[in-house]
Amino acid sequence: MDLGKGLRQALAKLTGKTMVDEAAVKEFLRDIQRVLISNDVPVKLVFELSKRIEKKVLGEDKSAGLNLREQVVRAIHDELVALLGEKYEPSLKPRRILLLGLYGSGKTTTCGKLAQFYKKRGLSVALVCADTDRPAAYQQLQQLSVKCGAPFYGIEGEKDVGKIINTHLPNIKEDIIIVDSAGRSGFDEELVKQLKTISELVKPEEKILVMSADIGQTAGRQAEQFHTAVGLTGVIISKLDGSGKGGGALAACHAASVPVLFTGLGEKMEDLEAFDSTKFVGRLLGFPDFEALMEKIKSVADTEKLQEQAMDKLTLGTFYSQLKAARKMGPLSSVFGMMGMNDLPADAMKMSEQKLKRYEAMISAMTPGERDDAALLKKQKGRIERVAKGSGCKPEEVRELISQFEKMANLMQGFKKNRGLRKKLEKMMGKSGVDMNKLQGMMGG
Repeated sequence: MDLGKGLRQALAKLTGKTMVDEAAVKEFLRDIQRVLISNDVPVKLVFELSKRIEKKVLGEDKSAGLNLREQVVRAIHDELVALLGEKYEPSLKPRRILLLGLYGSGKTTTCGKLAQFYKKRGLSVALVCADTDRPAAYQQLQQLSVKCGAPFYGIEGEKDVGKIINTHLPNIKEDIIIVDSAGRSGFDEELVKQLKTISELVKPEEKILVMSADIGQTAGRQAEQFHTAVGLTGVIISKLDGSGKGGGALAACHAASVPVLFTGLGEKMEDLEAFDSTKFVGRLLGFPDFEALMEKIKSVADTEKLQEQAMDKLTLGTFYSQLKAARKMGPLSSVFGMMGMNDLPADAMKMSEQKLKRYEAMISAMTPGERDDAALLKKQKGRIERVAKGSGCKPEEVRELISQFEKMANLMQGFKKNRGLRKKLEKMMGKSGVDMNKLQGMMGG
């Protein structure tokens, strides 16, 4: 079971109980221990965390004015935030950045994403290829430089990293210089020697290790190895496409005293964000992060089609508008996670471009009344057949669209019904740095 889903199920099990007593809390702690350990969070950290939660909920550290259920939710949130480290605030001062990582970590792709990140903030960026080992590294970084609009420097086929750096570095005038270094399938002395050479020549202000989210608790050992070799300033966790993985890598990095700076959330150049443990934990636990969602929406060219009020009344028309915008914002799982809707059915998360085009055709074939009230399609015979014929689709495909829409509408309606939970959340989370004005719901309790 993935990390986020496991934690949400453990919380739902606890909050669904008629009475939450000491026995229920201890059962909950055993549940989250199993979830965390099965998701590669180091065992020592898991037991330390559960002891602190128990002390906050049942011991002398418990919060006055909160019932046991509320104290558990607040405690698990606060302890996970503390476990995963501090919020990172990227500096916008000119500097040199060296990216390191083993094969398969997503290092070269992250170079492009990092360039895009700083370009969006008004800085000029240059990309330098100092990876002389991987055959396709030069071409890949060159293509990424075109995609993100950053100047590219390198010497194709050159094996001497010293020559590459000494040829180009004195002439680069951009604010941010990002250097892509060589990787290996495993950490070895030859890699250490090459990285030290690059580091001495580049003299970077930042030396950042890129690791895949599925690396688990071996992240700590890998971070320590690279830190010993060149002195890391931080880590980027790549391929963190949802709440299902990454907890082990994040926790292990924190245990190794190497801060997480950024997380890669998808395949697009825009899918990189500065690490914020409060937001990450909020998504794990199912708290909506509408601030992040609205930031994403603003970055999409046709955001005027997806207004904030569309979240208040979900129709087939706004349903499609949301999906269309969501596809441009990254993986659907990540976007719905920002809405606190982490546990949508898998089939709702895997809609292909072709299927969405067919959905658009079907919605276009509907009358304005049908787009506003999907129930009409099932109330009167012949409507589904007419929409199918008008869109060139089959009636069962129209029924599938209606079914997907109803699943989404029911989930959103469930959040809206829990308005009374807002005051409880404000009381629980008031001291946790969570902006409650951005939260509109949570799991039942």
